[in-house]
Amino acid sequence: MTEVTYYTQDGLDKLKEELHHMKTTGRQLISKAIAEARDKGDLSENAEYDAAKEAQGLHEAKIAKLETTLSTARLIDESKLDTSKVLALSIVKIKNVKNGATMSYQLVAESEADLKTGKISVKSPIAQGLLGKSVGDKTEIQVPAGKIEFEILEISR
Repeated sequence: MTEVTYYTQDGLDKLKEELHHMKTTGRQLISKAIAEARDKGDLSENAEYDAAKEAQGLHEAKIAKLETTLSTARLIDESKLDTSKVLALSIVKIKNVKNGATMSYQLVAESEADLKTGKISVKSPIAQGLLGKSVGDKTEIQVPAGKIEFEILEISR
């Protein structure tokens, strides 16, 4: 059974756009590469043909994975979500209790995660430690650098 993943409208649109691109332009490019390699002669000793066929197999596997992801994707209506505790798609402002540093993260699906924009996967250790907590709660989270205690300052959407 495949796991359900939750997406914002923007994230879901990006997945659909990527799938469309892979099915149209991506397949055309690979087909063209196979045709060009086939035109170069004996297929039994044609490394270009073998490479193009392998690329086609990998491309089709990526399409299948993306289709599976989309079939289990669920759109979350952010306006109806509870902001009293941390959930998927929450924007959480936290403070490192030890050094006082504050940071803000949005908990998103793995494929939407981008640390540069403050989006972390709901499967990451920090997100796992924050899920279900409320403003004012303190939680100790195991990260690669050791255990860090965080305090939740704010939860929004």
